[in-house]
Amino acid sequence: MKILANDGLVEEGIQYLHKEGFEVDTVKRDIDDLIGDIKDFDALLVRSATKVTREVIEAGTKNGGKLKVVGRGGVGTDNIDLVAARENGVIVKFAPNGNTNATAEHALGLMLGVARKVPFAHATLKGGTWHKKRFQGVELMGKTLGIIGCGRIGQALAAKAKALGMKVVGYDVYRKMDSDVEYLDTVDDVLKASDFLSLHTGGRETLIGARELKLMKDTAFLVNASRGVNVDEEALYDALKSGVIAGAALDTYRKEPKREGEPFANKLMELDNVVFSAHLGASTRNAMRRTGLEIAEVVSKYLRLGDFTQSVNAGQTVEEEGREIYTIFITHEDKPGMFGKFGTAFGEMGVNIRENNSRKLNDHVQTVYVVHQKPTPEVCQRIGEIEGVKRVAY
Repeated sequence: MKILANDGLVEEGIQYLHKEGFEVDTVKRDIDDLIGDIKDFDALLVRSATKVTREVIEAGTKNGGKLKVVGRGGVGTDNIDLVAARENGVIVKFAPNGNTNATAEHALGLMLGVARKVPFAHATLKGGTWHKKRFQGVELMGKTLGIIGCGRIGQALAAKAKALGMKVVGYDVYRKMDSDVEYLDTVDDVLKASDFLSLHTGGRETLIGARELKLMKDTAFLVNASRGVNVDEEALYDALKSGVIAGAALDTYRKEPKREGEPFANKLMELDNVVFSAHLGASTRNAMRRTGLEIAEVVSKYLRLGDFTQSVNAGQTVEEEGREIYTIFITHEDKPGMFGKFGTAFGEMGVNIRENNSRKLNDHVQTVYVVHQKPTPEVCQRIGEIEGVKRVAY
């Protein structure tokens, strides 16, 4: 099978795929060449640069095209047409874990930077002027960190903040049982309690606007290393200029340059209580390596084993589809035609197969069918009558 890594892939990821028996092409295609060539590849790996449009997906699947899976190195899938992928039988997978530590560390670094005014002191000293009193800061120890979005990155940041002596509160729809976060009931509760507020969710609508900023302490700092759309920048500008909050540290923006070296303009640059970085959350050599290996592994497992782990446009497990499911356990001989006979019997009995897993047990095989209809004695009797079946249970 052939894999196109159109935005490149770390050498360790390439070596892993070669070891698994795949041919890897890392030659960058522009959109026209990609549309022309994608039909010859079983998988397409991208980061944020390549736009996987409907036209690309259809070119990869129609008229005998081989495309089966698209892998996104990282978290966001805004550059992939998920609807077109679903319609054309292409699974989209992502690699969310590789950049978790890097982003959490960067958020913590932004907090330290804005609290101790390090970037401002650095710029002044480089300009040839010595200032100390002007840059008196605040410590993190003993302060309360509020986290909105307590997933992988939020949890990693919470652990680091606790180690610095901070109290950590947060809000998330899903509450992790074993967590360093003390969950509060509403976002507003987190806003009111926080000395530092860090955002690790969203991306579709504004989370922090004028109303939310007014709920925060006038000594509080806002950190956004998640999505630029999370923050109403006009409201933040007014809040920072009028002293509604003390400062902000930003790594993402509503409008960002598309290419390296392009100009960047933002009204917030007028203020001296904002720390900026250029969407660097995941930009470490370590994160690039981990993410490259992760996406190589999950795509390989889908192509080799049909594994749906870390799928974005399909359920990772059958349970996620939201339908009632049941299991039937069959011990049988390991010989050709057994699965075909089971499928025929289930179909004739009106039982829809959703998934099946099978493993060798000495001279027999144990197969577990996941089905949508509740098993009945009649179904099990029919399966048990098939030559080669030793036992049926449900």
